Amino acid sequence: MSKADLSKQPAQVSAMFDDVSTHYDRTNNVLSAGNDVLWRIATTKAVSPRPGERILDLAAGTGTSSASLARHVKNGVGGAHVVAADFSPGMIEVGKRQQAGNPNIEFIVADGMNLPFGDNQFDAVTISFGLRNIVDPKVALGELYRVTKPGGRIVICEFSTPPFTPIRVGYSTYLQRVMPAVARVASSNPAAYIYLAESIKDWPNQTTLSRWLSEAGFQQVGYRNLTFGIVALHRGVKPSSPQPTQ
Repeated sequence: MSKADLSKQPAQVSAMFDDVSTHYDRTNNVLSAGNDVLWRIATTKAVSPRPGERILDLAAGTGTSSASLARHVKNGVGGAHVVAADFSPGMIEVGKRQQAGNPNIEFIVADGMNLPFGDNQFDAVTISFGLRNIVDPKVALGELYRVTKPGGRIVICEFSTPPFTPIRVGYSTYLQRVMPAVARVASSNPAAYIYLAESIKDWPNQTTLSRWLSEAGFQQVGYRNLTFGIVALHRGVKPSSPQPTQ
């Protein structure tokens, strides 16, 4: 089934992620050649969790990114309270088991286009490698803006478009040929990773996502490339006061 087919059937996408949840972290590590650890470190540093903050980690999967945010230590002080939200009940259940006993992480099943939180609830919001799997990413960005406190920050880590042509061509070849072959060995559901490869190829570039963030209302929007632009780390800030209408 193609990405276009699945985007119209979110229940099937959720079931697909349920199916790969048990070995999800291991497979990601294999497919990224270990770079997922470096991307997670960069994302955690960009979010810069502070003691007492409440942070939303959307599309948290099994909570690996949430654990990094919750245990982040700066100047000898631990991190924040993290709400790990995902639309896949299977992912959430695995996360609850893996992070059992961690009082700084709260797991919840949630739809990124209709978040079950009030306005201005979070000091920071973040989403890693999940925005492109939401049916309407712009609606999700609007929801993330809504639940962020004035002055709060957003960090998005997502696959992107390498600006250097040889890297871009090589990466395209990897997505089309290498990734499906590796997934057949490492994943319990290789078809899911064919879908993921298609979603990466269809995803807009860095400039487009930056524009979407600005259109959602975030300011100080910027990005930096990771791993030659295979991944980009986007950031923005919600204005501290209402902005005048145009």
